[in-house]
Amino acid sequence: MPFGEVVCGSPGSGKSTYCYGKHQLFNALDRPIAIVNLDPANENIPYPCAVDISSLITLEDVMQEHGLGPNGGMLYCMEYLEANYDWLEDRLRELGNEIYVLFDLPGQVELSTNHDSVKNIVHKLTKSGYRLAAVHLCDAHYVTDASKYISVLMLSLRAMLHLELPHINVLSKVDLITQYGDLDFNLDFYTEVQDLSHLENALSSTTPRYTALNMAICSLIEDYGLVGFETLAVEDKESMLHLMRVIDKATGCVFVPQANTQAPPGVVNANAPPSQRPNVDALFSSAAGSVKGPRSDVRDVQERWIDAKEEWDNWEKVQWRKEGQLAQQEEQKRKIRERNAGGGT
Repeated sequence: MPFGEVVCGSPGSGKSTYCYGKHQLFNALDRPIAIVNLDPANENIPYPCAVDISSLITLEDVMQEHGLGPNGGMLYCMEYLEANYDWLEDRLRELGNEIYVLFDLPGQVELSTNHDSVKNIVHKLTKSGYRLAAVHLCDAHYVTDASKYISVLMLSLRAMLHLELPHINVLSKVDLITQYGDLDFNLDFYTEVQDLSHLENALSSTTPRYTALNMAICSLIEDYGLVGFETLAVEDKESMLHLMRVIDKATGCVFVPQANTQAPPGVVNANAPPSQRPNVDALFSSAAGSVKGPRSDVRDVQERWIDAKEEWDNWEKVQWRKEGQLAQQEEQKRKIRERNAGGGT
């Protein structure tokens, strides 16, 4: 019963960077993780890649052989992967059942919103026992423009309806949002997708010709009532930990104990693998409540990255300096102990 994520989003939204950050985080937490690159055009992979689609097919070869453009070639690659799903299944089987798997998708949004190949591959993975969640990354700077924000809402809704997975929409690069101008509303307006009629004034001033169309789209999004966003700053440990908890709850991984934990007394089949032994302690404590912890409140995120970014940056630099000094002191103490131990012998 392996768990995992299908990481999707438009080009430049930070998918590969997120996968690399998740790999570093899980290594620090001693959680086994593997990353599967499903982007046949990704030549500069920043993370350790357990399975790479380029060993099966590459976009460049498809474009040269069939005379296709980048988008058509990408669709062909996904259809080829679907037709050769047994290749992917064999590679995944080699990873084992106790490892967390990230599937890094290409940036072409039609693959996760319209085209059926990725959807069919995901359905085959779930049928084979994978418990997956779709993590849809959107660049946070889109919320600084009302019309772009509406397009992101529509794209997110379409991906949710198409992939049919537990779905987490994420505003990535939230730490850079102040570089693109001021927000018309507080950040929670955009993450919780509140009353979108408040966007009408901003839309009328920027794109008056399409105001009626934009408001009709807003009404459609509100009718579904599905879209909401988490925030992400990859270089912020607390932000990554919060998103990890949200995803673990969506996939059900939160209810499964880690591989190195001992089963409590009285557990039936205590020698079973962790993925087959439910975490009863976490079942009732986390099933109904919201995810708690640092960066879980969007107001804290706004204070950290928008309202008081410079103050927080300065405070963190001081803390890092103190941590570095403590590490140096511990290293010096360790060397002294080694010298004393060597002299005693």
